[in-house]
Amino acid sequence: MLRIRDLTRHYGTMVALSGVALEVRAGEIVGLLGANGAGKSTLLRTVAGLQPPDAGTIEVCGTDVWREPLTAKRMLGYAAEEPAFYEELSADEYLAFVAAIRGLDPSEARLRAHTLVTRLRLEGRTDEPVHHYSHGMRKKLSFIAAILHRPPVLLCDEALDGFDAGGALEAKDELRALAGAGSAVLFSSHVAETIERLCDRVVLLHQGTVARVLDRSQWGAPAPGPSPLEREFLAVAGAPVRESA
Repeated sequence: MLRIRDLTRHYGTMVALSGVALEVRAGEIVGLLGANGAGKSTLLRTVAGLQPPDAGTIEVCGTDVWREPLTAKRMLGYAAEEPAFYEELSADEYLAFVAAIRGLDPSEARLRAHTLVTRLRLEGRTDEPVHHYSHGMRKKLSFIAAILHRPPVLLCDEALDGFDAGGALEAKDELRALAGAGSAVLFSSHVAETIERLCDRVVLLHQGTVARVLDRSQWGAPAPGPSPLEREFLAVAGAPVRESA
């Protein structure tokens, strides 16, 4: 579903990515783990088609991102580390705009948006302009917009940063549901615990290169599901426990 080959990117004399190669298969969540400055955001922005590589290729469902950008981007969802919005729009207006750009059926898009807004605890605030939103609310809105069309390939750059505990659990459950339906998810974070519980494989990025690739069994990951502390939170909140979160 997502194939990256020999990807290289420079910023002047600084090498941000050097010969990066990785794949994300259908139905798989692959974690991209690395320290600040390891190249995670550069990699995801390049894969999303927001900045050109100096060398290498990126294919989304067999389509080259830089040779056929419109076709490739129709199959992509991207939750950015620092999302940008039309600040004067409300969340409802913004999601309707995203649905129109994506060519989604308006009634189906409204229903999915309502479901996601409710699950991520933004209900009651979606008629407000986005410039009123906190950092966490903006990240939730960006995540909803990225998955609104159930993309075949989803890119998440620190996507859960700023989420409250309940929203993060719901988002992880949605990511698992997307993968279960066949989407390929590349999930970047510098928080090892999140990747440990969520991902099927992990790519360790170090100084712009792939240092190691590990399967879940290789790092002794806990079984998918809420951690003991997350279970305590759910009990206090009176929310049901979803074992896939």
